[in-house]
Amino acid sequence: MLQFSKRLQSKGVKITIATTKFFLKTMQDLPTSVSIEAISDGYDDGGFHQAKTFVDYITQFKEVGSDTLSQLIQKLENCGCPVNCIVYDPFLPWAVEVSKNFGLVSVAFFTQNCVVDNIYYHVHKRVLKLPSTRVDQEILIPGLTCMIESSDMPSFDSNPEAERILEMLANQFSNLDKVDWVLINSFYELEKEVIDWMSKIYPIMTIGPTIPSMYLDKRLHDDKEYDLSIFKPMTNECLNWLNHQPISSVVYVSFGSITSLEGEQMEELAWGLKNSNNNFLWVVRSTEQSKLPKNFLEELKLTSSKNKGLVVSWCPQLQMLEHESIGCFLTHCGWNSTLEAISLGVPMVTMPQWSDQPTNAKLVKDVWEMGVRAKQDEKGIVRREVIEECIKLVMEEEKGKLIRENAKKWKELARNAMDEGGSSEKNIEEFVSMLITISPK
Repeated sequence: MLQFSKRLQSKGVKITIATTKFFLKTMQDLPTSVSIEAISDGYDDGGFHQAKTFVDYITQFKEVGSDTLSQLIQKLENCGCPVNCIVYDPFLPWAVEVSKNFGLVSVAFFTQNCVVDNIYYHVHKRVLKLPSTRVDQEILIPGLTCMIESSDMPSFDSNPEAERILEMLANQFSNLDKVDWVLINSFYELEKEVIDWMSKIYPIMTIGPTIPSMYLDKRLHDDKEYDLSIFKPMTNECLNWLNHQPISSVVYVSFGSITSLEGEQMEELAWGLKNSNNNFLWVVRSTEQSKLPKNFLEELKLTSSKNKGLVVSWCPQLQMLEHESIGCFLTHCGWNSTLEAISLGVPMVTMPQWSDQPTNAKLVKDVWEMGVRAKQDEKGIVRREVIEECIKLVMEEEKGKLIRENAKKWKELARNAMDEGGSSEKNIEEFVSMLITISPK
């Protein structure tokens, strides 16, 4: 949302980002280039974790969020800066009703890819059921040329909370017929068949990849970083270590800011990395480091003269992926991480965990052909031998050459989409033109 705001602001649009009071408290840094205001989810001290249940949180957020967003719109009007358009996250469909109450244009901004959005649309329409009841089921998603297996579908634990999350995902489409535009954080060339199909139902615009301009088209010279961070990055330590590694020799490993691996999986991953005989930079959040094998960090330090591996609590991912020493990205395949790897042309070894990640991994391997998937065993664990084999395939084997070539191709297409005359840039220009023609209410 922030990156899209920077693009709009560079074209003369006045932006205010509204996020929750609790979220603002968790930020390490806040951007100064965009105006940020707080609304409330009703749980200002602890956010989602303060609520007793997921249903409590969503219910309270709708009631309190609607009220405080309305107050913010009124406040901005009183300050001489009236709002004429609300861009909202579809997880919060009540924002449409607030928008309509004020006579404003409403725009949904989907932060997952169009294939995943398509799946949730069909769940909403009750054409698809998640989780799939048949293990061996093959599913054809409209606009997608290959079949999707059950293991490629978005996954959730079987419990009441997970059912509510899935309900929320499907409810993104509950009032989408009322919005004026639907924005998607992807680019047309990446998913054109699915986008063409969805465009018959909703007024869709792709406006991504929403990563800082200096990693893509380089037209916004002050847009070098996201400017938002939940954790403090160990930037200097990472870069100092990477600068001493050969070109394309390092496996970069990160499972994002939320995913938590089981202890057994953490151990298998640790030995898989070590046994691959490739240098690795592994992001293990401080809350997760107790799951590392006993003496693992000590052993790494003993072999530090060989530059074998470095474990850090957090790092600036874009800077890592852009570094010439990185040879591949071992990732959980969250959409932000996947889109960053695509945009910077980094081949992937995928280890999806839940939600949209299995579907993203399927696209990486079989549609975009810029990575491999490390498969789980019957216990749901990816074993060290599989991890080692996947890393070697991407980094060393003949098949890895094709993967790396495809990665370069997608990098170029991603850059072109955001550059002058590109598909996403044209959509953003059209969106801005629409905003300019609207008179503030």
